[in-house]
Amino acid sequence: MLKIIIVLLLFGVIASLTSGLVFLFKDTEQPDSKRTLYALGVRITLAGLLLSAIAYGFYTGELRMGVNAPWHAAQATSE
Repeated sequence: MLKIIIVLLLFGVIASLTSGLVFLFKDTEQPDSKRTLYALGVRITLAGLLLSAIAYGFYTGELRMGVNAPWHAAQATSE
């Protein structure tokens, strides 16, 4: 479940980054528009949540680095 949340947050960060770029180009004639700023705020919030989810995964042991990666299992069985 945690991995699904991490992927969804990652897609949210990418979507917010894309919308901020679109707003930046669309609102060049409107100096009072704050849509780019709001997209930045959303992106920072999502990035913070993403980092928190990853840290939680490492803390609880649900995410691990090292020998449990899929490519390590393929090497161990072929030897």
